[in-house]
Amino acid sequence: MNKGTNKGVARNVDMINGPIFRSLILFAVPVMISSVFQMLYNTMDVAIVGHVLGEESLSAIGSCSTIYEVLVGFAFGTGRGLTIITARCYGEGNIEKMKKSVAGALVVGGGTSILLTAAGRIFLRPLMRLLNTPEEIFEEAYSYVSLIILFIIVMFAYNLFSGLLQAMGNSFMPLVFLIISSLTNIALDFLFIAKIGMGVHGAALATVIAQGLSAILCLIFIIKNEPILIPKKEHFNISGKMCMEIATQGYAMAFMNSIVSVGSVVLQSGINSLGSMIIAGHTAARKIMPFYNLPFSSVGMAMTTFCSQNRGADKGERIIKAYKSVIKYCAVMACIIGVFAFFSSEYLVRTITGSDNPTIIHNATTYLRVEGPSTFFLGLIFSLRNGLQGLGERRLPIVSSIIELTGKILFVLFLVKPLGYTAVIFCEPVIWVAMSMQLLFALKKNVYLKQFRG
Repeated sequence: MNKGTNKGVARNVDMINGPIFRSLILFAVPVMISSVFQMLYNTMDVAIVGHVLGEESLSAIGSCSTIYEVLVGFAFGTGRGLTIITARCYGEGNIEKMKKSVAGALVVGGGTSILLTAAGRIFLRPLMRLLNTPEEIFEEAYSYVSLIILFIIVMFAYNLFSGLLQAMGNSFMPLVFLIISSLTNIALDFLFIAKIGMGVHGAALATVIAQGLSAILCLIFIIKNEPILIPKKEHFNISGKMCMEIATQGYAMAFMNSIVSVGSVVLQSGINSLGSMIIAGHTAARKIMPFYNLPFSSVGMAMTTFCSQNRGADKGERIIKAYKSVIKYCAVMACIIGVFAFFSSEYLVRTITGSDNPTIIHNATTYLRVEGPSTFFLGLIFSLRNGLQGLGERRLPIVSSIIELTGKILFVLFLVKPLGYTAVIFCEPVIWVAMSMQLLFALKKNVYLKQFRG
């Protein structure tokens, strides 16, 4: 493979040559649709639980949802981070080094998943107590999240395999596999919850089976269509330097995502103290909000691959132009989402919860209407932070996550109790502004890009 080419499957997006914004969008659209389906089956868990099992079971899932988000964030971050080196090697055209990076990613990812499963089984109950999970829903919440922790290796496998395909510019096939598994998950939700009566445990089981199907399909496709990614026995003889680079990239992105999720856990502890009705309303809003974030998170993922491949190909001027285009894109999309959130949020909340409780509807709707236009700053965060990760930055993107965690701790300690849910509503937009400013400064100071600025 020559440097700067994109051979293999025809659906691989050429990130190194041609129109910059077009390549970002071509990569981002399948990621966006993938995320819709991934969130759809998470939302279906909530919708079916809310309609079939009632508000108490909905609160049970909501009370531990941030723990689930930490696990997903770590698994997703590790999978994406471990493949950053693969994307860079692909941009360089160095096949042998690329195979070694895949071998390293498999070793680090597999070991990490085993350790996390063990830690989760030991510390889950104490963590739920720490989060002030109401006693009346404690066991139900535990049955949901404990099953997901038991099979966290399935979550890791899918994120790693799809990350390998995306490192080569292929965001389409992970979408196909995710659609199949999402439809499977929805069918299993109805079967396990509505028909068999397994309760929230059935919702967790459906999620695990669906994720496993995604991982298997993704692996089969790689073996048959992208053999360039398959390492041989000799490729597992990895130098300590490369192993460290792979691990630090993976853990940097994983910790970045997890610190954000830990911040959500901290905030959830404050929300849990406000009562089950507020928990239920916030759960519904948090299931809708990711749909508003989609146009930004998908482009942010595209920036990881784009920056990593172009860094490997030594095309820093393309990276600078990409950032300028993405900032304009975020401004336009935030305006559109702000208007949409204002007019549609109440209807969406009622549809998802199946509830007419005025407290649930009012709190969830207000939250969404405030967060909607604030997504401009969230869009900057996604694009700046993921792009910096793709460039090989490890420390500065994590700093932004620490800012978020610190901000949420301060809100919970000093504002949630006196201001109630109002503090929760304004917590993230305020923090997003501070984070985006820090990341813009980090981008300006990036050593690699300085040589390409005129």
